[in-house]
Amino acid sequence: MTNAVNAVLFDLDGTLLDTAPDLGAALNHVCRLHQRPQVSAEHFTPFASHGSRGLLNLVFDQDIAGDETKLPQLREQFLSYYNDNIAVHTRPFDGIENLLNALDSAGIKTAIVTNKPEALTQRLLPYFDAFDHIEVVVGGDTLDVAKPHPEPLLHAANALQVDASRCLYVGDAERDIQAGINAGMATVLAAYGYISDDDQPQRWGADYVIQTPAELLDILSITALAT
Repeated sequence: MTNAVNAVLFDLDGTLLDTAPDLGAALNHVCRLHQRPQVSAEHFTPFASHGSRGLLNLVFDQDIAGDETKLPQLREQFLSYYNDNIAVHTRPFDGIENLLNALDSAGIKTAIVTNKPEALTQRLLPYFDAFDHIEVVVGGDTLDVAKPHPEPLLHAANALQVDASRCLYVGDAERDIQAGINAGMATVLAAYGYISDDDQPQRWGADYVIQTPAELLDILSITALAT
């Protein structure tokens, strides 16, 4: 990169962690409660970055459209199960731990900016040593606004004491790229994440696209640590 990067901010689901299996399990739990067919991993994985409502819409979209008052109960059933089973199958994507260690060794600050509720985020992260060096965490309800609004990214940059122009934001969803652009940050699309067949990521305007976490080190001209 031409400009020096002093901090890298990351989305969580579909960027740092493969959370789809446990999110899908929560969805299928709600399906069982309401006598609905189970949803395959092939079907739910591309929507794992869309939050509880996005996943519930895969099955209950007509129910919710017909009666919005049904959503709170469905969401409570989903989140209760997910909270109790948050890290059964969730794992960092291959290469994430080495990436974060390399950034730390290079003196580059790191933060997580996610639309996942902060309480769930803070509950999940301690399961993984890879995130010990993360300095700032901003959840979807930390502020009054969430991505694609740029404020969560700017809030994280301010907490890191790094100018937004010296930050890189990495995510796998269109709202991530929109938020990064609107915050004045360079953006990286994590193409290994949760992108559905209906998405058109080539139109999102990301500055860089990576197929693996290790490729971010190439962008930053950082040598990967030996594993």
